[in-house]
Order: sequence, then C-alpha cells, then structure tokens
Amino acid sequence: MCLCGEKSMSKVTIIGAGLAGSLLAIYLAKRGLDVSVFEARGDMRKEDVAAGRSINLALSDRGIAALREVGMDEYMLREAIPMHGRMIHTLSGETKLLPYSGRKGEYINSISRGGLNIALINEAEKYPNVQFIFNERCIDLDRRSGEAAFESGRTIRADTLFATDGAGSKVRQSMEKHVANFDASSIFLDHGYKELHIPPGDATNNFLIEKNALHIWPRNKFMMIALPNFDGSFTCTLFLAKDAVGGEAAFERLTDKAAVIKFFEREFPDALRLMPTLTEDFFANPTGGLGTLKCRPWNVEGNALLLGDSAHAMVPFYGQGMNCAFEDVRVLSGLIDEQPSEPPALAGGHIDWESIFEKYTKLRKPNTDAIQDMAVENFYEMRDAVADPVFQRKRELETKLEQTFSDYFSKYSMVTFREDLAYSEAKRIGNAQDELLMNICRPIKNVAELDIENVISEIRKLK
Repeated sequence: MCLCGEKSMSKVTIIGAGLAGSLLAIYLAKRGLDVSVFEARGDMRKEDVAAGRSINLALSDRGIAALREVGMDEYMLREAIPMHGRMIHTLSGETKLLPYSGRKGEYINSISRGGLNIALINEAEKYPNVQFIFNERCIDLDRRSGEAAFESGRTIRADTLFATDGAGSKVRQSMEKHVANFDASSIFLDHGYKELHIPPGDATNNFLIEKNALHIWPRNKFMMIALPNFDGSFTCTLFLAKDAVGGEAAFERLTDKAAVIKFFEREFPDALRLMPTLTEDFFANPTGGLGTLKCRPWNVEGNALLLGDSAHAMVPFYGQGMNCAFEDVRVLSGLIDEQPSEPPALAGGHIDWESIFEKYTKLRKPNTDAIQDMAVENFYEMRDAVADPVFQRKRELETKLEQTFSDYFSKYSMVTFREDLAYSEAKRIGNAQDELLMNICRPIKNVAELDIENVISEIRKLK
C-alpha cells in the first residue's frame, strides 16, 4: 500500500537514535504523535562510547535554535564550554587567538556528543507516546509498503518513516537500489583523521592550554585541532593524508611508536609535551575517513524521508554537521505548522506528509549543498590559510568591521551565528566578501592603514 496523501498518520517510526533522531522524536512527540525509535547500537546510557569516536562537538546558533524550541537550550549550554575563537599554534610554540566574531556573545560551544545524545533520549522518553528500541539494526526498506526489515528478523510497517541513521544509512542504501532515478555521490578527502588526547593538569581538572578556544596547529598539508572537555581534558584530532606522496607526511608512514614520536617532535612539539598517552591513543584509535555525501530524492512516495547525515553527510570543518541536522528538524516542524488542515499538531490530525516532504526537500537541498561545500573549503582554510599573514589581517579587519558596523557579518558569522540566514545566502555573500577583503589586505602591512568607512562601503555594494 502507498501511505501518502492527506491521511491520518499518527504513528511514526524513526530509524536511528543519534542526535538528529532523538531530537526529532521530541518534536513529534510534542505534537501527540506515537513515535518508535529503532537504534542499531545498544543503549548508550548503559554502554561505553567506542574509542576514537568524537566525544565533543561544536554547538552553535542553528543547533541552539532547535534546542530552544523544545526547551533544552539553557540546560545544554550549562553543560558546554564557550570557545571564543581559534587559537593558532605555530611550529615554534607561539600562539595567537583569532576571534570568531567582533560582537559580544557570539561564540561556539564545545559540548559532549554522548552527553547531549543521552539528554535528548531522556527528554524524549518523558513522553508516554515515545519508545526506544535498541539493538535493532535496520537492513532494508520496502519503498511501496513502508515495511522496514531488521537484522534480527523483525519487520515493522510504518505509517511514516524518518531515516536518521547516519552517513551509512541502510534506508538510503535501500532507496539507491529500489528507487528509480535515485542519485547518490560520495567524495572523500585524501586525508583521514585520528583522535588523540590531552589530559587535565591535575586532580582539580585544570586546563593545560587555553580553555575557551578551539586550538589549531596548522601545518599546510595537515593539521591538528583540540576542543576542551568539561573534565579539563582536550579531545585532539589529527587530520593527515592517508597515503604518502613523495616525502610528505601520511598515516601510512606512522607505523610504529618511534615514527609517531618523531613526527610530533617535528610538527607539534608544544602539544607533544602535554600528551603522555600519545602512542597508546594513536594505535588504539581507528583512522577515520572524511567524506561528503549528496543524494536525491530524500523522500519516497510520501512515507519515508532521509534527514541529517543520512541525506547530506559532510566533513566536520565548519562544525555544522550536528547544527545542520538540528536545523533540518526545526525546518520540518515549521512546515508541519504551515499546513492549513485542522490542527496537524495533534495526533489524529491530517498531516499531508507527501506535500511536506516535497517542500522540505526543495527548501533544504540547496542549503545543505551549500554548507557541505563550505565545510570542504574551510578544511583548506583551517589547514593552510589561518597561518597566512594576509588571512590573519583579513580576520582582524573582519573583527573590526563587526565591532563597528551592526550590518556586517563575516562568512563564518553568517554560517555560525545567523540561524535566520540560509546557508546558501551565507555562501553567496560570504564568498564575495572574502575575495574582496583578501584583495584589500594583501598589499597592506597593518589593518590600521585602512579607511574602514571605505571598506564597508565596498562591502555593501556586494549585496
């Protein structure tokens, strides 16, 4: 049967109890819908997080806006660490802070992935119409009947199904096999990543490097970053080519403890002194891949929708993967509110899911494409440009512009602090601004030389 059109669809199935799926369960439960969430893994509240999986994320305004709508923003921000800018570490050990914004109150937040996920699951379970079913891995979806099959042999027929099962989505893979004209592409960087660790200083959990910053060790062809954790530690991530080309550094060259130590002594000497378990972490934690996944269509005959990473996985270099997925949920909810039928927010109301899914895809696809592209661009900016004196002058100028003119936002600020602005617009305006400001900063030695009124006048012409 085809479950589409204006029909009472009060029962919803969500595949994937990660961040996006758990938040979606809350949004739908608040509308009175019956929600079942199936998760391939065990209940993370009872199990340890797998080693090498990021334990903290960058929560910013788009994600906060979604949490605010379910009353969880203040609670989660109390569990987060503000990061006011990028702390650049040179090879000689010098540091320089590049603020994220020139306006007060604009910063990103380091937050525990596991802590946030657990909080969302706990909040969702407060609703009697929500149930989580763990250790049930979805392996297939019948696009016509809406029947989902699980590895355990279980099958369920969903009125409406949302796939929030991540970049390796089995629902999406089923759509690739069975939906005519389904198009999917995955583009991977030559680089991989490995998570490492800086422990807290002592029993009082003091931070060994600046607490309120995202730390970057840019080294042109590769880099390392570090985000603070609540216990005083830092989660470090090394981004490095997988395969060796010529004499360049690569994971395949780091095959023993001596090679790892020598590499860090040469490239990250200030960090090495703070990483007593470096070699143990290096060989215990896996080397992950970095890819961008795009696909279409996201919806199937009105009864299934891909959402979050299952539809648009991205590399992590803008810190927007989670924030974008949370915005997906918020936008979807807004489209339900726009329906003219008698109250769709209530169970038993008529929700035209097919119409909503079509509008949602048209609205979100250009914007998720934009942030996916910007995330790749930002990899090269973080790895290469942040150490460039011209780029640093540009960031200094942007900070000054934001402090002086209320209508100026850098591209980073538009993406990160303007949940009211579409990603596609942030990309269009931001790229034009970046090109202009780099050209302005290239021939000068000091930003103080510039007539800032003339600069803002040229920027305003771009819009």
